[in-house]
Amino acid sequence: MTGIVFDIKDFALNDGEGIRTTVFLKGCPLRCVWCHNPEGLSPKRELYLKKNGCLDCGLCRRPCNHPECRQIGRCLHICPMNLVSVAGQEWEAEALAARLARRKRFWQINGGGVTLSGGEPLMQSDFCAELLQSLEGIHRTLETSGYASAEDFRRVTSLCDFVYMDLKLFDREAHRKYTGVYNDLILQNARWLKESSIPHSFRIPLIPSMTDTAENLAALAAFVGEDRVELLPYNRLAGAKYESVGRTFTSEIDADKAVNADLSLFKNATLRK
Repeated sequence: MTGIVFDIKDFALNDGEGIRTTVFLKGCPLRCVWCHNPEGLSPKRELYLKKNGCLDCGLCRRPCNHPECRQIGRCLHICPMNLVSVAGQEWEAEALAARLARRKRFWQINGGGVTLSGGEPLMQSDFCAELLQSLEGIHRTLETSGYASAEDFRRVTSLCDFVYMDLKLFDREAHRKYTGVYNDLILQNARWLKESSIPHSFRIPLIPSMTDTAENLAALAAFVGEDRVELLPYNRLAGAKYESVGRTFTSEIDADKAVNADLSLFKNATLRK
C-alpha cells in the first residue's frame, strides 16, 4: 500500500501529547477559504516553487533528462537558490512505518508519538489504516476534518489512541459556503466519535466573521457538550504559500477583527495562543 505525503515534521509540539512526528498526507475534499496548507489540497504530486529569492534566471525551465523532472515540467536540480521542489512524495506504508519507528524509544521517554494530518488523511484511508497498524505500540493520533464515509472514519479512528476532529461551522449552508462541502458527514461522524470510547478533542478554527460568530460558537458549544475543545486562532500567514503551488489566495478575511470567542460557552475549552 502506497500513499502520497507532502511533509514529515519531526519535533512537532502542537499535534498531540509530547514531542511528536507529524505526517502530512496530500489531498483534501474541502476548500476552506482560510486554508494555510495549499500544498495539501491536491492528491497528486505537484511543483512547489518558492518565489522569495527567485532570480528569474530561467534555468529551471530548460529541458533536462532527469525522469523525475519531466513529470513536473521543471528541472528540480539546477536552481542556484534551491527554490524548486516537489510537494508530494510516494511512500510505502511499511517503509514509512520503519522510518517513523526509529524514534520509538525517544517517544517512550517523552510521551510523544506519531500524528497523521493533512490535507485530509482520510482521503488515503487504506494507506492510513495500514500505516497505523504497522505502528502498533507507538502512540497514534489523527487530525481530521471528519469528512469521510462512516466506514472509513470508524475504521481509521479505531486504530488511533487519540483523535483531533475539526468542527468549523454548524450551519449546513454556511459550511457549504466557506468550505465547499455540506457538513452532514462531519456531524454524523462527530456524533459517533462522541459516543465512542476513543479519546478525542474537537478543534474550532476562529476565523473572523465566519466561524467566530456568537451564533456559530453557541451552536457548536451545544453540540459538543462536555467534550474537550481547542479554539484555534486565525493564521495570518494563511495565504503565504499559495503562489508556490500555482494557486491564488482569494479570501477577504479581515484578520484585525476581534475574535468573538466566548470561552464560557464550552465546558472543556482551551484557546491556543
